[in-house]
Amino acid sequence: MTHPIDFYFDYSSPYGYLASTQIEALAKKHNREVRWHPILLGAIFKVTETKPLVSYPLKGEYAEMDFNRSAREKKIPYQKPSSFPIGTVALCRATYWALDNEEETISSKATDLIKAGFKSYYQDDKDISNTEVVAQIVETVGLDAKACLEACSTPQIKDRLRTAIEAAIERGVFGSPMMYIDDEPFWGGDRLEQMDRWMTQGGW
Repeated sequence: MTHPIDFYFDYSSPYGYLASTQIEALAKKHNREVRWHPILLGAIFKVTETKPLVSYPLKGEYAEMDFNRSAREKKIPYQKPSSFPIGTVALCRATYWALDNEEETISSKATDLIKAGFKSYYQDDKDISNTEVVAQIVETVGLDAKACLEACSTPQIKDRLRTAIEAAIERGVFGSPMMYIDDEPFWGGDRLEQMDRWMTQGGW
């Protein structure tokens, strides 16, 4: 049985958003599933001693243009959020609550929650750093917002996000999106076509 494609992303990453809308179809084409890994780029930037792409002179202006161009090419709805970049701790914790939940009725909606989170930020311009907004997102996919927020305030969920970030760094993750086919890393939404060829040919 083939292994899932590991998809590491920060909700505050436009390229992560764009790739998230395409990765499932790519995985399905090659009889794989997607294993989602929400992360916080802020923690990773401390290790790599970098900062958000849009913070750099010249490079940031290009990135802003490319976000829009890339979205237009794939016909993916996108508008620059009013607050960008943004903190995503609350939404990441909520996502892990769903992903790891022992109740199948909850874990089965984790992917829907991820999609709703991205949509809220990049299409609806919602403040996803706000726990009340996160609660609304949770409710839109039919999950119990109160139960989610209560769980997200516990040490277990807080530690889950922290250890997930540590594991990502240990694996070599330095950006969003970063994807792994088995143990082969691919960085950036523009690598999806290469990933397709890699899986078709069995690597090279």
